[in-house]
Amino acid sequence: MTASDAEWKETDVPPPPAFAESRAIAIDVQGRTELKFSIDPATIAITKDGVVRYVVVASSGRGGATNAYYEGVRCSTEEVKTYARFNDGKWDETVNAEWKPYRQIRSGYVRQLTYQGLCRGHGTQVSVQETVQMLRKPVREVE
Repeated sequence: MTASDAEWKETDVPPPPAFAESRAIAIDVQGRTELKFSIDPATIAITKDGVVRYVVVASSGRGGATNAYYEGVRCSTEEVKTYARFNDGKWDETVNAEWKPYRQIRSGYVRQLTYQGLCRGHGTQVSVQETVQMLRKPVREVE
């Protein structure tokens, strides 16, 4: 942790934004999962504190229940925080939400989101528009 990390303070978090599955961009989640993940581009916000906030939608490949998560990513520290969960038609705020390293989270969709466009290395994209463009057509690294 650097001195600037110790002094970092998150800006106030607005309530979860409205989302629509119809405009969501699919996330290429590598690995085996029956869930389909997507992100609603209208919910993406890049804040002055370096957090990218968004709503990600998780749905069963066979239809059925839709869940969503209102989250924030800190590209600089590779962390994620879940502010609220959408289930049964309503948002439930996460009590005592904490930043967690997204490399240690079992579900890989956050890591894929950061690689596919939410982050530019350890920084954010220049604008929401650039972020959406990257999510629609992610650049793949050549190994």
